[in-house]
Amino acid sequence: MSDSLHRLLDLQDRDLHADQLRHRRATLPERAALGERERALTELDASRPTVADRLGALERSQKRLEDEVASLTEKQAHEGTKLYSGTVTSPRELQAIQDEIELLARRQVMLEDELLEIMEQAEPVQAELDGLDRRHTELIVEVDRLRTSLGDAERVVDDELAAVDAERQAIATELPDDLLASYEKLRSRLGGVAVARLEGSQCLGCHLSLPATEVDAIRHAAPDAVVTHEECGRILVR
Repeated sequence: MSDSLHRLLDLQDRDLHADQLRHRRATLPERAALGERERALTELDASRPTVADRLGALERSQKRLEDEVASLTEKQAHEGTKLYSGTVTSPRELQAIQDEIELLARRQVMLEDELLEIMEQAEPVQAELDGLDRRHTELIVEVDRLRTSLGDAERVVDDELAAVDAERQAIATELPDDLLASYEKLRSRLGGVAVARLEGSQCLGCHLSLPATEVDAIRHAAPDAVVTHEECGRILVR
C-alpha cells in the first residue's frame, strides 16, 4: 500500500499538470484576442445599417433634388424656345413667358442650394461608411488569422494533454480500485489536491501542522494503512 500511496502522488501530479494544461488552453491569449475581434465585428455589423440608412436617405433626397433641377432646366429651355421662336408676338404673352423663366430660374437656384447642402451632409456620412467597411475587412482578416493561430496553439496544448493523460492512465491501472475511487472523490471535493505528503508534523496539502497526538497515531499506524488529515481530509503519504 505504501507504494500505492506514492504512486497516488504521481497520479495527482499528472492530474494537476492536466488541470494546468486545460486552464492554459482555456486562457490562451489568442482566444482572448479572437473574442475581442469577434465582438468588435459584431458591434460594427450592428452599427453599419444605421449609417447606411442615413446615407441612403441623403442619397434619395439628392436624387429627388437633381430630378427637380433637371425638370426645371428642361422647362426653362422649353420656355426659352417659345420666347425666341417668333411664334409668340403678343407683348403680354412674351412678358408672361419671361416671368415664368425667371420664376423657374429662382426655383432652380433654391433647389441647387438645397442640393449642395445635401451633398455636403452626405460626404462625411459616406466617409464614415467607407471607414466601417475598411475596418470590417481588416477585422475579417484578423479573425481568420487568429482562428488559425488559436487552432495551432490548441493543438500544442492538446498534444501535451494527451501525453499527460496517457501517463495518468498507466499509473491509474496500478492502483487499487477502492483507493482510486477515494482519491477521485476527495479530489473533486478538495479543489484538485486529494493526497499530500506529511513532512514532520506538517500536511503539505493545507500547510497546517498536525497535533502531536495525531502525528503519533499516524506514525504507529500500519505501513499499508490509508491515513487522512483530520483537519483538511486529505490522504497523507508518510
